[in-house]
Amino acid sequence: MIKPVVKILTFCICLSILTVSPSAHAVDPDVYRMGPGDILEVVVWKEDRLSRNDILVRPDGRISLPMVDDIIAAGLTPMELKEAITKSAGRFVQRPMVYVIVREPRSHSYSVIGNVRSPGRFPLEQPTTVLQGIAEAEGFNEWAHKDDVVILRGAGQQQTRLNFSYSDVLSGKGLDQNVILKPGDTIIVP
Repeated sequence: MIKPVVKILTFCICLSILTVSPSAHAVDPDVYRMGPGDILEVVVWKEDRLSRNDILVRPDGRISLPMVDDIIAAGLTPMELKEAITKSAGRFVQRPMVYVIVREPRSHSYSVIGNVRSPGRFPLEQPTTVLQGIAEAEGFNEWAHKDDVVILRGAGQQQTRLNFSYSDVLSGKGLDQNVILKPGDTIIVP
């Protein structure tokens, strides 16, 4: 009698582990996650006192709303932030209907520095390759070492260095070097 119960419990535990595994909650690269610098609009239906249309995600990753106070927005999707605001606003408003709109996605950008015609910071509004990023900076200037380009990705101890050779990419030998840029990447053209 005990063995069948143990088998059923073991099966249920294994099943729950599988449904709550990290892969079930893996970050989807195609879903926009907000970050510092983004400008948001939060609308609470029929509650003008809680709605705001130019909310800056601060460097600490939080936003401030009346009565709700500070809420972490960085790293969340608009739907996840909507849930957090709905929960907090529910203390003051019965069944709040909350809408979160990313008005200006400023946190997703990359930089191009060095020997390009127009170095600077550029918005990452769509998938962009290294080659497209250099083109966005109006291309190489006459002193550029086109085959020694470096992409720095990440921060601190997690920072990685990716090499990019313009000649290899153009000839088709090094197409794998023409990676899709990620938010925060820096293209360095010596």
